[in-house]
Amino acid sequence: MTRPITLFTGQWADLPFEEVARLAGEWGYDGLEIASWGDHLDVRRAATDPEYVRERTQILERNGLSVFAIANHLVGQAVCDDPIDERHEDILPPHVWGDGDPEGVRQRAAEEMKDTARAAAALGVDVVTGFSGSAIWKTVAGFPPVPDGMIEAGYRDFAERGSPILDVFDEVGVRFALEVHPSEIAYDYWTAKRALEAIGDRDAFGFNFDPSHFVWQQVDPVTFLLDFAPKIYHVHCKESVVQLTGGRNGRLGSHLPWGDPRRGWDFVSTGHGDVPWGPIFRALNSIGYHGPTSVEWEDAGMDRLVGGPEALAFVRTLAQITPPDAAFDAAFSQTK
Repeated sequence: MTRPITLFTGQWADLPFEEVARLAGEWGYDGLEIASWGDHLDVRRAATDPEYVRERTQILERNGLSVFAIANHLVGQAVCDDPIDERHEDILPPHVWGDGDPEGVRQRAAEEMKDTARAAAALGVDVVTGFSGSAIWKTVAGFPPVPDGMIEAGYRDFAERGSPILDVFDEVGVRFALEVHPSEIAYDYWTAKRALEAIGDRDAFGFNFDPSHFVWQQVDPVTFLLDFAPKIYHVHCKESVVQLTGGRNGRLGSHLPWGDPRRGWDFVSTGHGDVPWGPIFRALNSIGYHGPTSVEWEDAGMDRLVGGPEALAFVRTLAQITPPDAAFDAAFSQTK
């Protein structure tokens, strides 16, 4: 079972797209999951300008790469988030932020996500990865006490804002893969189920499986894969490590920056943490997942020019975990 190994360009968007493509090609990646920020991809242009799409495609071709997915996490975050504040201004393009009025930001973000679907179709891509934001993530601590109706309203808000976006995804034949991630409407097993129920379990909506977010929450990533098999539309190879040491480090991170040893968990380069990659790749085989395995490189303690190619080599080794042509015990048979 051959799955393309791609590089997610989100953490490389400070570099020109041409440079990232060159690096990925030289390292031996099969393609890219292109982020819709920096100069990597302007989704409004890609949705309407065939010459721009051709120019992006030519950059890929010159470097022996294909595009297997595009990503719009930053704008997607603003679709449902409440509050909308200075954090969003820092990550959103000016035309989405506008005057900063929260509802206007949400509506402009929704229109940009529709254009993201159109851009994907123009590039010949059938999956967009990203975030949704959440009106109720702010209630996760459970205090002050949260009325059931407030949670229900949060999922209704997600469905009401998300459904018109998914209508466009349906129109152009593209699927949205929500990354199950803290701060999203789906951040663990049970909230993923509830998000599917809220959106009507429609075909245009599924998940970007990223086990790095499950490990520190103690959610079993293999169980998630098996139970949500039909909804696994994309896979991130990203790693985290739990470091609840000395009785001081907390699982919530303590408002400490990445790489601080006082954190209770951290992101590390793929192959250096606690994600059970062997069982995960066996589960991907079991559910018949043929899509990309996309390296999302994040590690505050390693240079990305080291981590990028090293992660590729690690995932290439995992890709060798494939079902045999015959059962291992077939050799025991005396009947030929």
